[in-house]
Amino acid sequence: MGNKQLAKKALWMGMVGVLALGVTACGTTTNSKQNADKPQENKELTLADIEKLAKQEGSVVSVGMPDSWANWKDTWKDMESKYGLKHSDTDMSSAEEIAKFEAEKNKPTSDIGDVGISFGPVAVSKGVTQPYKTSYWNEIPNWAKDKDGHWIVGYQGTIAVMTNKQLVKNPPKTWDDLLKGDYKVAIGDVTKATQAQMSVLAAAIAHGGDEKNIQPGVDFFAKLAKQGRLSMSEVKVANFEKGEVAVALLWDFNALGYRDKIDPNRFEVGILQEGSVVSGYATIINKYAPHPNAAKLTREYILSDAGQINLAKGYARPIRDSVKLPEDVAKKMISKEQYKNAKPVQDYQVWETTAKKLPQLWQEQVLVNVK
Repeated sequence: MGNKQLAKKALWMGMVGVLALGVTACGTTTNSKQNADKPQENKELTLADIEKLAKQEGSVVSVGMPDSWANWKDTWKDMESKYGLKHSDTDMSSAEEIAKFEAEKNKPTSDIGDVGISFGPVAVSKGVTQPYKTSYWNEIPNWAKDKDGHWIVGYQGTIAVMTNKQLVKNPPKTWDDLLKGDYKVAIGDVTKATQAQMSVLAAAIAHGGDEKNIQPGVDFFAKLAKQGRLSMSEVKVANFEKGEVAVALLWDFNALGYRDKIDPNRFEVGILQEGSVVSGYATIINKYAPHPNAAKLTREYILSDAGQINLAKGYARPIRDSVKLPEDVAKKMISKEQYKNAKPVQDYQVWETTAKKLPQLWQEQVLVNVK
């Protein structure tokens, strides 16, 4: 989900168990701004230790976690009201966040960032992260975390279908419905946009492919193009508002946000039955963070029940399945049953290679057939 910055423009309880019971958090202290070349003594800290040290640090500085994205604003309000942590953010893309951590290592200004899952391993390879597993470690699926805790997905997204019911009498429930319709389908610019590329991967998964074999997805959209049914409109809220887009594929959290922003009664959002792709956004803690314990406490809170509910209020589906959403929040989300055939990417290194080849495949096999 590398086009995070563009998506942000379109969208968007006390910590349950910040236990002072000696529950051991699985992290270690690291360098602070003032002690950049003299690491603190390595030792495991309890949550009580981390909370105490975070309060002493007094603030947390994030990148790529603005108020308008995934309802971060409520989390930042909670961090201030519960722990006295002042907050500031600079909105930027995943790649920019990692570059900032690396460029400022001798004079760091930021503590924590939120990156597309494919950028988690990139951050680790650059050596700009520090591990912290949190007390919720065992509830995080293996695909959604670095084995050492350098990155952890806080919320997930799945490619969904959004339908303007004023333009389409029978909204598609399956990929087969989509293929047999009489309306145009928009997915955005596959040569540039990650959301669009993931839509092709979703189609591939639904038709027996995966990140290693994207061809079934390309074939699906080539058929749409030959029918004259592939829309070249951008998948953005303004085009939905104007009625330029009848049906589109996009992240569920974007679709739900668009729906409620425009008119909940006018649009239907769901997951196509044969399958889709699941991805997510992960927090990374700056290795050189000036407020390392505040960053750890923030990650802890994000994964708590209250933090997960905050994200769901911004239409981001919690990574912890055990979290029970309040009724008013749950009813705005897509039902869990619809996600039964949605699958996560298993190997992001493979997907990165595939994604680089996809623009050429799209040009040669799909766009040449657009009518």
